[in-house]
Amino acid sequence: MAYESKFKRADIDELFEAILLLKDEEDCYRFFEDICTINEIHAIAQRLQVAKLLSEKKTYTEIEDLTNASTATISRINKCLVYGADGYQRILKRMADSKR
Repeated sequence: MAYESKFKRADIDELFEAILLLKDEEDCYRFFEDICTINEIHAIAQRLQVAKLLSEKKTYTEIEDLTNASTATISRINKCLVYGADGYQRILKRMADSKR
């Protein structure tokens, strides 16, 4: 791995290895339903939607209306898009490419 996360630990490595073994959407639903609360799943999904809308140059007000995310959440995700580890950009690009 070329990228060295400041959060890297053996238990997190094992979690990510498990996620990479998920084969389809049903596997994802089953695994995440067991490992996360419904509120955690909703929060993660909301963050991804906010990142997607920010990348589409939507305004904070539009994003608030579409996602019910707070301006603090939107701002935090915007900071990740600008200064983060490029995780959002990488997955958003892959998602866009997969739709083509």
